[in-house]
Amino acid sequence: MSTPQTASLTQDELKTLVGQAALRYVQAGEVIGVGTGSTVNKFIDALASMKDQIAGAVSSSVASTERLKALGIPVLDSNDVSRLGVYIDGADEIDHRGYMVKGGGAALTREKIVAALADRFVCIADESKLVQTLGQFPLPVEIIPMAARRITEQFAKLGGTATLRMKDGAPLVTDNGQHILDVQGLQISDPLAFETAVSQWPGVVTVGVFAHQRAQVCLLGTAQGVKTMEF
Repeated sequence: MSTPQTASLTQDELKTLVGQAALRYVQAGEVIGVGTGSTVNKFIDALASMKDQIAGAVSSSVASTERLKALGIPVLDSNDVSRLGVYIDGADEIDHRGYMVKGGGAALTREKIVAALADRFVCIADESKLVQTLGQFPLPVEIIPMAARRITEQFAKLGGTATLRMKDGAPLVTDNGQHILDVQGLQISDPLAFETAVSQWPGVVTVGVFAHQRAQVCLLGTAQGVKTMEF
């Protein structure tokens, strides 16, 4: 049963708790991977308390890079690193096998690149992100703009409705100079097969299913505190 203290925690406070809990997966002397989003921002803030103990960070977005540098944490180029001990990032959805949907913050391509460098992926999220089957959250897909119509039609054949993500009245442009389709109406029961198939479609830069780069650990913020799930 939850205590009055944990039951009254706001979503922001839960994000702070899981961000702080992720510090125990950071090994002294290593370069670590850092993701993107509001929960990761809490981890970056916590990481500042041990910035002198790590060799630096590889970041998955311009926004995270700016936050890390502002706190005095060195940011390295991914091409200068052969491996990362751990990658800490959030998720828009995560299932009970560690498969995720990511890309709500439009950084999915760089997130997948950094995740592929890491020995371990630690997902930090609140309990609302835990699902039985991926697909409730609109699936982000980073695309080359000229392929938008064709990819939209391919998702329609799978029962999905793809919408171009907009910002300030124009298509959102990612850090990579590309656009994003958000696809609703999918039930992704086989994330590995789905990711493999969609990644082959001409014009797809990155599909936001993280199955080949799934989480090994999820730190889930709940009313009872931080729950650790291992996959």
